[in-house]
Amino acid sequence: MGFTIEDMRTISADRYHMKLIAGEGGWSNSISWLLMLEDMTIIQNFRGKELAVTTGLGFPTEDSQLRLVKALSEAGASGLIINTGKHIMEVPQSVKSFCDDNDLPLLTVPWEVILVDLIKDLSMRVFLQSVADEQISNAFIHAIESPLSADEYSRDLLAYYDLDGTFQVALVSSGDLDRMDTVERKRISYRMQLFLTNLTHNGHFFYYDSYFVVIMNAITAKQCEEILEPFAKRLTNRMPERKISIGISSQVQGIRNLHTAYKRAVAAVRMARSGSEPIIYFDRMGLYRLLYSVEDTALLKEMSADILKPLTDYDSQHDAGYVETLESFLKNGGSIKAVADELFIHRNTIQYRMGNIKTLLDCSLETAEERMKYLIACMIRKMKDGE
Repeated sequence: MGFTIEDMRTISADRYHMKLIAGEGGWSNSISWLLMLEDMTIIQNFRGKELAVTTGLGFPTEDSQLRLVKALSEAGASGLIINTGKHIMEVPQSVKSFCDDNDLPLLTVPWEVILVDLIKDLSMRVFLQSVADEQISNAFIHAIESPLSADEYSRDLLAYYDLDGTFQVALVSSGDLDRMDTVERKRISYRMQLFLTNLTHNGHFFYYDSYFVVIMNAITAKQCEEILEPFAKRLTNRMPERKISIGISSQVQGIRNLHTAYKRAVAAVRMARSGSEPIIYFDRMGLYRLLYSVEDTALLKEMSADILKPLTDYDSQHDAGYVETLESFLKNGGSIKAVADELFIHRNTIQYRMGNIKTLLDCSLETAEERMKYLIACMIRKMKDGE
């Protein structure tokens, strides 16, 4: 997850007497670069995750400081360092409150600290971590694409992850990521990473094969929910212009099985994209785990069409609603009353329909085995192309 605010605090607490005075909720924000600013002009060029540093020369009043933090939050900055003691003696409470409410880390260093040294030191650490992150991303991609080549990708991951522990993959889709240019995709990536709180060095975030990928290592199912549920809500609230879909795999044991987790996350995100739920867990998909794992979607559609053809042909000629009736009948375990209640149709009508349906299908639908193929056909028919 890159060089984070927490990493910087650990290094700088003694060396630069750095203090976090607000916005603690953004402790896991990663930093793309450090930029010195004394007016608002440069903020319009922010791409996300920049850490702003200021002496306060251009922001002498409470109002100007409040405008500054609001602009930084809107631009997706990872935080703000204020060099206090000359132009700004004390940060106003309104500024700190805004940073707390928006998880924008606000840090201070005393005037005696030489900012040139601080920026040079921390920028070098950011750069070195970005190189390491690229190496880690490539190693994870190698693990997904060539799981048997463990010796080749394990050496780049061993220093950072428990390779014998559990791995879980979440895929974030927004429909048109593969059609964006690199700059726009990075901008969205930076914004998303700011919303991934509680995921630092036990996880990794990168772009691969038209998805933003989140890999989580050695965490519990509860921790996974605590990371991804708020993440999904923040994405929906802060990026309303984009339809966000997230698919989460089951946990697998060991790095050699990462490719399995990735495929299961693909199945889950396919289901998320085809429905109204923004986040889908593979383990909670029921029989759809099998259906969305089939890559040959044309085969599924052919199977469903062949099985249901007698009913779809009849419906197209008579508008009888037989497919809908059959689906409700199978879903409700063969209860005529439940079907009548669900479809708001009299029980006698449902009984009449079911008699005709059984005749058209030449099947009594009495046993579970007889019903199963029709239930699967109905499920396939409801699957949409969300990709």
